[in-house]
Amino acid sequence: MDLLLWGVLPYVSIALLVAGTAWRARYDQFGWTTRSSQSHESRLLRIGSPLFHFGMLFVVVGHVVGLLIPMDWTDALGLSDHAYHLLAVSTGAVAGVAAAAGIGILVYRRFTVPAVRRATLRGDHLMYTFLLGAMTLGLMATFLNSTGQTGGYNYRAGISIWFRSLFTLTPDYALMAGAPLVFKLHVLFGLTLFALIPYSRLVHMFSAPLKYLVRPYVVYRRRDPRQQANRPPRRGWERLS
Repeated sequence: MDLLLWGVLPYVSIALLVAGTAWRARYDQFGWTTRSSQSHESRLLRIGSPLFHFGMLFVVVGHVVGLLIPMDWTDALGLSDHAYHLLAVSTGAVAGVAAAAGIGILVYRRFTVPAVRRATLRGDHLMYTFLLGAMTLGLMATFLNSTGQTGGYNYRAGISIWFRSLFTLTPDYALMAGAPLVFKLHVLFGLTLFALIPYSRLVHMFSAPLKYLVRPYVVYRRRDPRQQANRPPRRGWERLS
């Protein structure tokens, strides 16, 4: 079971992520969208969306630092293990709470505003389930680990090494066997969420509006009512423009 969960499942998740993203880019470009519902309701969206997106940005950065940077590197920089964990817990907790609050507002909005609820797809329910699950489990793992309820488990000596071993195609799945249950569930929800990205609205995270930096300006002109009144009637094909 450990081999399947921690030695095979990560590669299955990555394969679904890559294949699904390539398929969407090739055959579903018009569906590559956030399916914005701002026209239905904007007050809650203005609050929840920035909280979620900026919170998740710092959560992702924290995961990248915690999983990819070995302990030897931070020790070489003179950052003690205690100082590192204090910094990680403080910043990670703030970012996690902000992201959780943001997604909570967005989910509340989606299920309480009738127009937004009607625009919700079946896949959104599955995506929100695993997104909320992964975030809740992550916050629980942070809280339990910082309060010593996980037996002093150091994820940098376990989960981080296992994660980096995936890139060398030699997954050290035995390291995950000793991780606390809440960490295991957090990883499982995260892997499932990665696999769901191309098949949900989350695929928009791979889109960067770089063309907006170099595109020509869009010029808006106001029609003068006096000129409009003196303008001769438009021909039939011009009325369609």
